[in-house]
Amino acid sequence: MVDKKSPVLKKEDVLNPTTAAEKLTKNKVKDQQDELSEEDQKLVGELEMIVERLKESSTEIHHSALEALSNIIRSTTGSMTTVPKPLKFMKAHYQTLIDIYNTWSDEKNKRFLASILSLLGMVYDRDNKRDCLKYRLLAGYENGAAYEWGHEYVRHIAMEIGAEYSEKVEEGAGDDVSTEQLLKIALEVVPFFLKHNAEADAVDLLVELEHHALIADYVTKETFERVCLYMISCSPLLPPPTDLGFLETARAIYRKFGKPSQCLPLSIRLGQPALIKEDWESCSTRMEKAQLAFIMARQQVHMPELVDLDDDELLACMNNTNLSKSYLNLARDLELLDPKLPEDIYKSHLENVNMDVTLDSARNNLASTFVNAFVNAGYGTDKLMTANADGNEWIYKNKDLGMLSATASLGMIMLWDAEVGLNQIDKYLYTDDNSIKSGAILAIGMLTSSVHDEADSAKALLSDYITEESNPAIVKLAAISGIGMAYAGTNREDILDLLLPVVSDTEITIDLSSIAALSAGLVCIGSGNSDVSTVILQAMMERVDSELNHKYARFMALGLALLYLGSQGTYDAILETLKAITHPISKQASIMIQMCAFSGSGNVLEIQKMLHMCTEHMGDKEDQLPQAFAVLGVGLIAMGESIGAEMSLRTFDHLMQYGEPYVRRTVPLSIALVCASNPLVGVLDTLNKFSHDNDKAVATSAIFAMGIVGAGTNNARLAQLLRQLATYYHRDADLLFVVRIAQGLLHMGKGTMTVNPYHHDRTLLSHTALAGLLIPLVAMINAEKLIVTDSHFLLYYLVRAMYPRFLLTFNEDLESISASVRVGQAVDAVGQVGRPKTITGFQAHETPVLLAHSERAELATDKYIPLTNVLEGFVILKQNPDYQEDKDVS
Repeated sequence: MVDKKSPVLKKEDVLNPTTAAEKLTKNKVKDQQDELSEEDQKLVGELEMIVERLKESSTEIHHSALEALSNIIRSTTGSMTTVPKPLKFMKAHYQTLIDIYNTWSDEKNKRFLASILSLLGMVYDRDNKRDCLKYRLLAGYENGAAYEWGHEYVRHIAMEIGAEYSEKVEEGAGDDVSTEQLLKIALEVVPFFLKHNAEADAVDLLVELEHHALIADYVTKETFERVCLYMISCSPLLPPPTDLGFLETARAIYRKFGKPSQCLPLSIRLGQPALIKEDWESCSTRMEKAQLAFIMARQQVHMPELVDLDDDELLACMNNTNLSKSYLNLARDLELLDPKLPEDIYKSHLENVNMDVTLDSARNNLASTFVNAFVNAGYGTDKLMTANADGNEWIYKNKDLGMLSATASLGMIMLWDAEVGLNQIDKYLYTDDNSIKSGAILAIGMLTSSVHDEADSAKALLSDYITEESNPAIVKLAAISGIGMAYAGTNREDILDLLLPVVSDTEITIDLSSIAALSAGLVCIGSGNSDVSTVILQAMMERVDSELNHKYARFMALGLALLYLGSQGTYDAILETLKAITHPISKQASIMIQMCAFSGSGNVLEIQKMLHMCTEHMGDKEDQLPQAFAVLGVGLIAMGESIGAEMSLRTFDHLMQYGEPYVRRTVPLSIALVCASNPLVGVLDTLNKFSHDNDKAVATSAIFAMGIVGAGTNNARLAQLLRQLATYYHRDADLLFVVRIAQGLLHMGKGTMTVNPYHHDRTLLSHTALAGLLIPLVAMINAEKLIVTDSHFLLYYLVRAMYPRFLLTFNEDLESISASVRVGQAVDAVGQVGRPKTITGFQAHETPVLLAHSERAELATDKYIPLTNVLEGFVILKQNPDYQEDKDVS
């Protein structure tokens, strides 16, 4: 009977085969000994004879006895679930052999016996003495000796190496020789793991020894892909700075094997322009550079200085110049060029509403303006604004700021096509009506977002409207918003010179300063620019409380937070400075900075902090705003990691049941952030339930969230739910307006776009796209003051998040070609043995094709070799020199 030392089973005990054997044979040991078969009795006799020989004094007999014992152990056969019989019967002699070892003096025989004791130690070490490792070190581990007893033995050795190392580090007792010895034996084991499809075990062992970077010296052409995939997948689950260390090591491995297109996403995630430049210069061909330029354009990393001055074609790739043309080619192939009317989306004839209710026609027209803009985004034509030579007719069907949004919708309809779009918009810049002029100014900013034109048209056209003091506030507001949209993520000093004076000017209204701070945050997003943060903080301090209570003041705090998006630190000084501001906005800004800094990181500790804030009782109304931002923070931090995202959805249910009013109204918005353009059935059901909530603010948030969750997917089930909501709320103008907006979002780009900020097989987070999603969600927290009343133009910030979800293929001359691809549900193949399938339930298509949120594409032909391992967006294919025509036909 084994004495129990503690109620908790040790890990070694759980894995110990002897323990398993003893449990199975409990109370039957004596019977078994009586019932041993003739063959087993013979084996027991042989083993006893060998042990007796080892007890003798003659060293010549010792070696032959050890050879015999080794052969018996090696030649035994058994199943995976049973302990081999020789090991089972050697239990009685284990201590005897240890005593024999201690009395011997012959080094050669001692090493041989130590090797056998190491194997027996794996089975019989019950007191956590790590005999397996101890005797392996005594027996020697060079020249393959470390893995002479097979795979399970090596795994056990690796486990003991890790445990021994951590114990020495914790106690601080490990002298350098000892830890060095552990590293040496580990480096003997690592090649064995890599050779036998156990890359994960190799990486884990080196991580435990705090030397994961050494894996780069041992990977081969056959194993490097799997090692890198494992390390990149582990990165979000590790604490800093190990998480970035994993990415750096994976990048070093890709660089070693000449894979610049796989290095680049890691360099972007590490946020180091010097590494991006290194990847660019490591490209051996011009086409590889073009592929990198396409990836950089999608991520909005603009570094034109890398391109040779005379290479206009490469510069066009980096500037995203051909995005509009490619998008329209896709629409032509999918026969989507015909413009749609809002009524084609509403399908009012299916709503079963008695239409004798008096409707606010201006509000309906405003909703139709947004629906028209979202549905026809990027197509260049529609039936309301561009159908007639003069679009004034539709503009004048709106009133006040509705005219601004109507004119600005041209920017979304002409999205990415600066040349044609500017001609369409230009005529509205000379009107006397400030609302129409402001709309045209905002449209210019939207038009040039995500693309860079050499003429720098957005700055040329908008800068005067910002600097000219005689311009009305609404015109300035539109120009500031527009320039923020156009130059998001560029870090351009000349743009900041336009914006920062507006932020710091206390003579002007808080709404202008706040939007200027937001635009400055967009321009320098994720850079931690100290000059911008200083100006915004100073502006906050100089404003009186009544101004900081303004509905737009939150955007000043958001502008400050965007500077630290994804930085995971470096903001402590800012938080300390914020404490000097007595107004509640300091608390709002503090939470926003923390949630933005860890956006997409999946950091569990930060999520716990946010949840803790959500549970506090902070008074009424505006005092609860920090809690609302904390709820958004939970979604923002969790969205980058699938398990965390799933757990956050469960957490939101609890917040809905027990949270304060502002917490409840923000929960649907946070769900939208986690599941943007990913209409999961369970999420749709949850949001549909919330959309019938007694609290009108919760219902408003839920309906808008349904639009974001289904954005650009044409999801039929969601379309039906929204039609039912239009019927349900047909008497409530505000909620009906939001339902219409959601319907427009659902059919965004006629089902060809996404607003999800993750791309490149969900490994890269676009900061500008995330900001474009975050701004409308922050505005929706107080929808009754902002989106539903006079600030509906804030919805246009979504243009930064909108992007086609296509796959287009090009040949080496950058001409569009059609290639056969398989598109299916992505499968996580990390750590799986062999060459597992990366997609399931696939269908064969010819490019161009659309990819849904959880889908992945792979080439279905050997005719071409892609220059990137992720088939998404723009992909360059080169001819396979080994391709034979009949190979595909068969």
